[in-house]
Amino acid sequence: DLSMKLISVDFTLDNQKAIFYFTAADRVDFRSLVRYLAGVLRVRIEMRQIGPRDETKKLGGVGVCGRPLCCATFLTEFAPISVRMAKEQQLSLNPNKISGICGRLMCCLTYEYATYQEIRRHLPRVGKRLKTPEGEGKIVRYNLIRETVTLEMEDRREVEIALADLPGPQT
Repeated sequence: DLSMKLISVDFTLDNQKAIFYFTAADRVDFRSLVRYLAGVLRVRIEMRQIGPRDETKKLGGVGVCGRPLCCATFLTEFAPISVRMAKEQQLSLNPNKISGICGRLMCCLTYEYATYQEIRRHLPRVGKRLKTPEGEGKIVRYNLIRETVTLEMEDRREVEIALADLPGPQT
């Protein structure tokens, strides 16, 4: 009757200790459970509370990309992830689209974040006015995947041009 969810149990190679991994919303007093398990299994018992990302790592699964979960295959540490990362990559801020199986922000948001930051560092800021062959316009938005910038011209129409065609130093 404990308010905890058992995720997995690992035994040491010498079968002297069993490590029980569990999740729980609150602190759990499992001392009587440990005594009972030690008596039945005749091994030392260790209880480890883990978070949602660790739970998903232990259970595994397939991500929205169709590949095995990054956390279950190759990630060894969980980097801090923020909504700002999704925002800078111009992703939908819909929690259903940027959350992983664990219910937290997807780990893969960190993969391209540094690249997006580097590209943006060399671009003029949104709101800046630029002179182009089409005339003078104000930068409204970037589409870094398509490598374009949208300008609002003086006559209120929007013009999309390639990043490579912007005046000034871009890389």
